[in-house]
Amino acid sequence: MKKLTIITAALLAATLLAFAVIAQQTPPPQGGQPGQGRPPGGGMRTGIEALAVEDRTGFESLFDGKTLKGWDGDPQFWRAEAETIIGESTAEKPVRVNTFLIYRGSQPGDFELKVDLKMNSTNTGIQYRSIELPEVGKWILKGYQADMDFNNQFTGLLYEERGRQFLAPRGQMVHIGPGNKKRVIANLRNPDDLKATIKVNDWNTYHIIARGNRLTHIINGHLFSEAIDDDPAGRSMGGLLGFQIHTGPPMKLELRNIYLKNL
Repeated sequence: MKKLTIITAALLAATLLAFAVIAQQTPPPQGGQPGQGRPPGGGMRTGIEALAVEDRTGFESLFDGKTLKGWDGDPQFWRAEAETIIGESTAEKPVRVNTFLIYRGSQPGDFELKVDLKMNSTNTGIQYRSIELPEVGKWILKGYQADMDFNNQFTGLLYEERGRQFLAPRGQMVHIGPGNKKRVIANLRNPDDLKATIKVNDWNTYHIIARGNRLTHIINGHLFSEAIDDDPAGRSMGGLLGFQIHTGPPMKLELRNIYLKNL
């Protein structure tokens, strides 16, 4: 027994010595200290590319920059001008009912949409997975809306035009159950902090991701709201895209860099 104990101790000592030699020969991780798996400053190498708001790889342009080809809206409000789509109401041409410029090229289900928007008054929104309501009037849509308003009270939230209305407030992730039962499941970020990232009367990049029943709104690279829609009677899994001119005071909406990627 004593002999076995001596042999065991010798083997343990040899093993520890081998590990010590390997540790001395192994260089520390690049950019960090020995024993650390991350660079200085608390960063971490994840292999994930940095955010690029302007990246449109795999996207298809929905606007030729010159005409409204593929789009359908009331010509007294919508026009193409200088690489921009403009929706404009005036005191002489007010909007009596919310009206939309509708994309006729497809009715996407799962997709990503990126668009630059600029507005000087009132309220607008990006319609998606929507349907037309000809019984209400021409160029009228019902469906999901990525909201935006000049005072930025509603910008970034998920609204359902002519439907269930407010679905996911800015700064929150919401689960929508059967019967439109809504429940906040996560706080994403302080709503006022998100509001501070919006450029007033200037260009903002709106990014919408619709994948299955999960709907995500991103503005200027910041996650504004997200919803999981498990309400089978209320949700939509595909439909029309469109842009809104809202009733109210005269307004000018400008749109450029309209890109779509089907998922």
